[in-house]
Amino acid sequence: MEIPIPIEQLKNNLVKDELISEKDFDSLLVEANRKNQSILDVLISAGIVSKDYLSKMISSYLGIELADLANRKIDEEVVRSFPEDLARSHQLGVFNREENGTYDVAILDPSNLENIDFLKSYLKADVKPFLATEEDLNTIFLIYGGSRTSTLKSIIDSQIQEAMRTGAKNLEEAASALPIVTIVETIISYAVSMRASDIHIEFLENEILVRYRIDGILREILRMPKLIQNAIIARIKILAGLKIDEHYRPQDGRFHYQIAHKMLDIRVSIIPTFFGEKIEMRLLEAAQKPLSLEEIGMLPDTAKIVSDNLKKTYGMILTCGPTGSGKTTTLYALMNILNKPEVNIITVEDPIEYNMPFINQVQINEAAGITFAEGLRSILRQDPNIIMVGEIRDAETANIAVQASLTGHLLLSSLHTNDAPTAIPRLSDLKVEPFLIASVVNLVIAQRLVRKICKECITSHPITPAEEEAITDQLKELGLKDVHIPKTLYKGKGCQACDFTGYHDRLAIFETLEVDNQIREYIVNPHFSIDGLRTMAREKGMITMFEDGLRKVELGMTTLEEVLRVIKE
Repeated sequence: MEIPIPIEQLKNNLVKDELISEKDFDSLLVEANRKNQSILDVLISAGIVSKDYLSKMISSYLGIELADLANRKIDEEVVRSFPEDLARSHQLGVFNREENGTYDVAILDPSNLENIDFLKSYLKADVKPFLATEEDLNTIFLIYGGSRTSTLKSIIDSQIQEAMRTGAKNLEEAASALPIVTIVETIISYAVSMRASDIHIEFLENEILVRYRIDGILREILRMPKLIQNAIIARIKILAGLKIDEHYRPQDGRFHYQIAHKMLDIRVSIIPTFFGEKIEMRLLEAAQKPLSLEEIGMLPDTAKIVSDNLKKTYGMILTCGPTGSGKTTTLYALMNILNKPEVNIITVEDPIEYNMPFINQVQINEAAGITFAEGLRSILRQDPNIIMVGEIRDAETANIAVQASLTGHLLLSSLHTNDAPTAIPRLSDLKVEPFLIASVVNLVIAQRLVRKICKECITSHPITPAEEEAITDQLKELGLKDVHIPKTLYKGKGCQACDFTGYHDRLAIFETLEVDNQIREYIVNPHFSIDGLRTMAREKGMITMFEDGLRKVELGMTTLEEVLRVIKE
């Protein structure tokens, strides 16, 4: 968040409301400056304040109304009358025009008078500023994206016709021709406007299929003629620095892409398939800050368990789940909390997803001999306090990680398991002795990602007999008893803001297994069983992922259908 309020005023307000002491505020301010982060973001990450609290405080200080676009009428024609690139670059959205001709504008930083003057000059009218949150601006930008939906295919079609008329002499020339360049840029720009995390370009027998992954779900976007297949592949290979004449081996690369004020880091994976090379592009915001525990979806009781274990100076904290369940995002959130001047944090990752100031990040490069195991060996000679290993994939990495945890290091890593208790036998499968597992594992966090209900069109309804039966059946399948079943459920009706899906963005549901002395003793017991461990953990109060999902269903954060979908995957 931006800081349109003097630091001293912010400090005085927080101290007056007894949310923080002057000393603690000063310490967090030093931390924010060191990490090159906004003090507001650090306060939110530390759980001192909420975004709503800060928005109301800033609104009161500036004497400007909150935009609150979730509950305010938006004139979509007025939104689209203002260019999207200017809206994004100036971090604002024109959303209504009053009878007297004044434009209502949601602005992230209304204290920026240059923005106000620019708007008055551009619109040739008076403007009324409203304090916007990032969610408000996303609502505005989604309207631009919705309008682009109807024109994407026509833009692509016109460029395809132009590409077919281009008399390119070779593949590299065809890939650099304006129509092909425009097609690729349009596909990427449209993906950004739709909040896609991935672009899949697949080559079928007679056509090219483009699909986006939006909020975790793949959606078909368009189909293109097979004739431009080779030029499209070559264009993306050139951008990612890959060999355009290599067609039979997988290739990985990355490139930066600028759209309005955003710089994207795009990871590219290309593999040979029967009808051509399949392309997958992962879209990552280059400057994205690590999320707080609250922002990734942890409720207060779960966040407290995690925070307590982060205070330990040695041992292992593991995040678990299948590919695409948000494990890496959780690891980055944990490292952001641990990133203090007095500790040396080193990571070994594949790939490095976000650059974090003051954390030494090592990229895996197997061609150069840098594997997880070899990288971990090397960083142990760098006097680290905290180590993050992106993933424990093999026995060698697992055993080096365990030895590091035993010798005074706090180690964070991830495993591919279905739930938290299964992490223990998984480490055994990786040839780690039970007594070592019991000695080093402090906490296991298992998670899945669920789609969040769109705030613009959320509605509630009493639970139906079929829904109650679905919950009861799942509880029986998981062997859970005495679990509270919500009586009111929520869903999104579908609107322009969520592209009529009823969902917008994602959050995680969690399961945390805290390893105490009794569980340590059970791990080394010759009669150890995974069912026994689950029973013991439940008796100690472990909340399963399904139960955490039900809590978030009751809070109107997600739907029952979403929780059941990811639990059964």
